Amino acid sequence: MRDLERQLDTYINDVRPRYEDMLGQAVEIPSISMDPQHAPDIRRMAELAAQYLRDAGAEAHIVETPGYPVVSGGWTIGPTYPTVTIYNHMDVQPAQEPEWKQAPFAFQKDNDIYRGRGATDDKGPALAALFGARYAVEQGVPINVRFLWELEEENGSPSFAAAIKNRVAIPRPDSVVVSDTIWLSKNKPAMPYGLRGLLGARLVLRTGSKDAHSGVTGGAARNPLAELMDIVHACVDAKTGHVKIPGFYHDVVEPTKEEITSFLKSGFQVNRFKQAYGFKTLRTQDPAEVMRRIWAAPTFEVHGLVGGYHGPGVKTVVPGHGELKVSMRLVPNQTPEKAFALFKKYVARLNPTVKVEREGMLQPFRGLFHGPYVEAVKRAVKAGFGKEPAFIREGGSIGAVVTMQKAWKVPILFMGLSLPEHGYHAPNEYFDWGQASGGMKAFVHYLGELAKMGTG
Repeated sequence: MRDLERQLDTYINDVRPRYEDMLGQAVEIPSISMDPQHAPDIRRMAELAAQYLRDAGAEAHIVETPGYPVVSGGWTIGPTYPTVTIYNHMDVQPAQEPEWKQAPFAFQKDNDIYRGRGATDDKGPALAALFGARYAVEQGVPINVRFLWELEEENGSPSFAAAIKNRVAIPRPDSVVVSDTIWLSKNKPAMPYGLRGLLGARLVLRTGSKDAHSGVTGGAARNPLAELMDIVHACVDAKTGHVKIPGFYHDVVEPTKEEITSFLKSGFQVNRFKQAYGFKTLRTQDPAEVMRRIWAAPTFEVHGLVGGYHGPGVKTVVPGHGELKVSMRLVPNQTPEKAFALFKKYVARLNPTVKVEREGMLQPFRGLFHGPYVEAVKRAVKAGFGKEPAFIREGGSIGAVVTMQKAWKVPILFMGLSLPEHGYHAPNEYFDWGQASGGMKAFVHYLGELAKMGTG
């Protein structure tokens, strides 16, 4: 066993220059899926990703969709072997924040640190998984490995369902593992088994054809911004976060005591959480309650209020229109369809002149908390990083996960490699060799664990 581990360590050290070169090429492609101007970059990223698979000895396809393509490929070793699909995404968030200390799409290597947009979300983890899988295949591990690299994840995965209908290029696997999540602490791996869903909406109110002078019209004129803020007050308690929409909590499944205990094993620290996200205060300081709120409880958030005057000083106008941007994070067994219906009905009761427009939705996901796949993840992560992971939920949403669950009805597990300090969706994003090399080792062991389980 020790000789096998030494061989694996040697392989990982040997491929490091190639890994860094590939990550650098990928980071320097600004594959921003939510910006149509970057459509050519998305195509370049798809072609490069497919070439990476071929260079590793796998077959690869660029699967066309009504939107951006999906890259699919891998190794089919034997028809009786289990098949696992490894999911990552190769598109990225925009990088327009003024806090960037470098050009976001100019890759920089600083010893063990790899800087640039997409380094940790999600190109670095994707390539770590690829190198791990390549080693497992070359060592004759009896398992079929498929890769599924999406290019619209950061834009809500609008074309992913259409892509996986292509059963020739994207066959149904026996299980899926997703490597697109964040630990809570560098000292303790944390693997999610659940994701919150999402419902976005805009509230639009037009009370006039133009802005009017408040000295001439104020008092008689309706103020759409004030009326929209009144709706917010009726929907959520701003101090506690409690959602006041009638029926909103009816379908919520609260986490069990066992789940909360697992959350507490994750290494989560309130002060570190506050520091990582720049918070001065929180609604609660209790660690268990913070984790419950960010992973296993629904929310109502206000993201922006549009209308009126936004320049320096105060311009005394009564706006002619207003627009409020909101969203709700949802948990099992809530659905965005029902949440939207409740919300729209409530707003109509509060103010029938307000128009409610839906802006995207994602279903919540709850995966496995017990069983052989969970134990396989625990053993693999311990082999890769020296510590067994805690199983947690994650507050964000990955639309492709719910789509795969609905289409394939197979176990879906998570083996994320990113850390809070890596700057997911933030300026000065980076990844590091410690997480990349540990990830390669973890994936080799995970594939070995799946091979032992077989197809049954």
